[in-house]
Amino acid sequence: MKKITDSFLCLGYWPSAGSFGFNTDILATNPINLSVVLGVLVFFGKGVLSDLLDNRKQKILRTIRNSEELREGAIEQLEKAQARLRKVETEADRFRVNGYSEIEREKLNLINSIYTTLEQLENYKNEAIHFEQQRVINQVRQRVLKQALQGALGTLNSCLNNELHLRTVSANIGMFGTMKEKITD
Repeated sequence: MKKITDSFLCLGYWPSAGSFGFNTDILATNPINLSVVLGVLVFFGKGVLSDLLDNRKQKILRTIRNSEELREGAIEQLEKAQARLRKVETEADRFRVNGYSEIEREKLNLINSIYTTLEQLENYKNEAIHFEQQRVINQVRQRVLKQALQGALGTLNSCLNNELHLRTVSANIGMFGTMKEKITD
């Protein structure tokens, strides 16, 4: 049987050199194993790691180059867009100024047209009033004449008897006869 000092738990125990076996001392074997594993990894993984790093570097450089190209293209498009914006703003200002002057010109034309139309309407109104006045005056004249004639006829009919009527007709015939003689002479 082994003694307790022979176990791997004892920190001060080292197996004798020259024998082949497993070292069960964890603290002594880990640094050695780690250095061997790291050495193998560095020896064999150096090429793979450098290839991976080179590929990654190329991808990063390509991405940077593409980004620069895209940035330059974006700057160029921005400059073109700004130039177009300035051009459009200039045209908009020109249209705005021309539009305002055109609006003022149209406004003045409309005002002049309205004044002309109002003058024509005033003239038509005055003509209609004058025409209506003349029509009313003519109607009043006709009524006055009609009433005067009716009054005269009434007076004549009331004053006129047969004898007066015969004398008036004879006088008119006499005047008609003298007029006929003058015309025939």
